[in-house]
Amino acid sequence: MSLRRLGAIFRKEGLHILRDPRSLAAALLVPVVMLLLFGYALTLDVDRVPTAIHDLDRSPASRALIERFRGSRYFTVIQQEGGYAAIEEGIDRSRLLLGVVIPENFSEHLARGEEARVQLLLDGSDSNTAALAAGYAESLVLAYSADRRDAALRARGMKELEMPLDARVRVLYNHELKSKNFIIPGLIAVILMIISALLTSLTIAREWETGTMEQLLSTPVRPAELLLGKLMAYFVLGMADMAVALVLGLGLFGVPLNGSFWLLVFFSALFLFGALCWGILISTVARSQLLAFQASMVSSFLPAFLLSGFMYAIENMPLIVQQVTRIVPARYFVTALQGIFLKGVGMEVLWKEALFLFIYAGLVFTLAARKMRQKIA
Repeated sequence: MSLRRLGAIFRKEGLHILRDPRSLAAALLVPVVMLLLFGYALTLDVDRVPTAIHDLDRSPASRALIERFRGSRYFTVIQQEGGYAAIEEGIDRSRLLLGVVIPENFSEHLARGEEARVQLLLDGSDSNTAALAAGYAESLVLAYSADRRDAALRARGMKELEMPLDARVRVLYNHELKSKNFIIPGLIAVILMIISALLTSLTIAREWETGTMEQLLSTPVRPAELLLGKLMAYFVLGMADMAVALVLGLGLFGVPLNGSFWLLVFFSALFLFGALCWGILISTVARSQLLAFQASMVSSFLPAFLLSGFMYAIENMPLIVQQVTRIVPARYFVTALQGIFLKGVGMEVLWKEALFLFIYAGLVFTLAARKMRQKIA
């Protein structure tokens, strides 16, 4: 292998990237757009639930309960007048997620020490959000009930009841339970997979369509030199995208980086190399840019987005789908990213992920090089 020829291919491909401002702008702007879109628009946090309250009792006790809803960050009371019809209309128009109905004689039941009921009406079209909102509302009502019980006991000169169990929750690694703290690191894997697979999947196919591949074949450049030269150019671009995503994630969204920076660079470079080789392999097999683009989208973006654990927990997937995710490289990179960013773990924990990514990169590079030699021959 000649370093001179390798450097010439690298320089040629770098000049081609620089002379195509649209592709270069897309490669550098896609990470920014995706991070801004997912970081600000996409959130799995359920708070500020739009709530309507229908108070039929209109007593100090019911108003105290309403103030509990108003004072909670999980609820936003946007409607308090009207009745069942107004709540149903708000849910139908997607303006409301929760309706709270306080019945008549609510305060009288409380004063007599009897059970007082509160009705919760939920929009179940989004079952996950509705379940979380119901849990928040039930916890708030139970806390209000416990406070009323303790106040009644104190008024009678009795000692407050002590709970037999005291659950003290300690959240590790993401104590504020912010969804962006695991969405942003996982998004780096999706960005690298999209950019690398899409750009490199078009490079060889474009050479065949424009006729420049025949010119390259007339030179002394060997298949391995051609492959590595192209990979080097796009590797630099991919690492630049990773740097942009990292700066935005840390600086703009405040995502913590508790682990080693150099370990993050190592995993990113290893994953990026494998993704670039996969794109080159697709481009070598498909001589049409359109076919290469479609194949790269199906084989890179969709698995990275749906089957990596980035958005959906793998443990909740059907068993057969869980087994399919074992061959998705983005799954292992997402695990490594979350471990480095949030948990601060090192190679002693992430060695299995590193081993899989290393084997994947070596296997795909071997296949791409062999296919390149077959095509050129």
